[in-house]
Amino acid sequence: MEVNQGSKAKMNMKDAMLICGKLYISESRNRSAMEAIERAARLDPEAAMVNKFEDRAYNRVRYTLVSYVIRDSINRTAYSPMRVTLRTMVEAAYATINLEMHSGAHPRLGVVDHICFHPLARASLEDAAQIAKLVASDIGNDFQVPVFLYEAAHPRGRALDSIRRELGYFRPNMGNQWAGWGLPEILTDEPDEGPARVSRERGITIIGASPWVENYNVPMRTTDVPAARRIARAVSARGGGLPMVQALALVHGDDTTEIACMLLDPNRVGFDKVQNQIELIAAQECLEVEKGYFTDISQDMIVDRYIQLMTDH
Repeated sequence: MEVNQGSKAKMNMKDAMLICGKLYISESRNRSAMEAIERAARLDPEAAMVNKFEDRAYNRVRYTLVSYVIRDSINRTAYSPMRVTLRTMVEAAYATINLEMHSGAHPRLGVVDHICFHPLARASLEDAAQIAKLVASDIGNDFQVPVFLYEAAHPRGRALDSIRRELGYFRPNMGNQWAGWGLPEILTDEPDEGPARVSRERGITIIGASPWVENYNVPMRTTDVPAARRIARAVSARGGGLPMVQALALVHGDDTTEIACMLLDPNRVGFDKVQNQIELIAAQECLEVEKGYFTDISQDMIVDRYIQLMTDH
């Protein structure tokens, strides 16, 4: 389907349909690798990197990108500059990072561990899902990496946490760390794109599209990981805690454990409820809780930064 890609012309940002793509890479200590990935991110200014969050203890980085989508003559999602930019960033990641040499305190399944898409401005969830499926096809076919789709990008709306659980995402393989590739190289669960055989150097990628999700981490001054895990389970929906909240206890440095939370419906259950609930439960364990923090900026700030970048360009 031919689409008018006169995309290099200035767009009217007031009318643009925007999507956000968040790219999670299993690396934050290798500066040359990160520089290569970030050079790739700057090749097309219309797919702009608006934020970055890196954590050396987790050995993980997240890039937040924004671009527009164009629909064809029958209103189907057909094109976004983000697709090409992400492919170039992924190529740089695979060229510079070897999962067999990686270790960190955050779970991961691949060098390009996770890509999630969210609709912004006038875009729809279907727009985000279509771009997710195109990017998944690129990674699966061009780089021969198994890709699993979730939520709106999956034909049956499969949940992200269920895929991760089946693939062993939540099980560390070196104490409280994740190191190298510790799972079978032949997958029993057929991926949505790419081969069923896993490259130990590249691993697996999970890609999906969903309404807006917020990530909120709450540090605790303790090395008592079992206690932190009890708190994480108690605050999560899966453990009978807060609805639409997923939580995971992770070692973070020498004397801190974090409760890493995904708020799947932040308008319904926001960070304040999560913070209060963790403090309440931790008090019963006699553990000190610090003020939590978001790992990304808000939707409004993301849109504002993109519009400013396009205005300046």
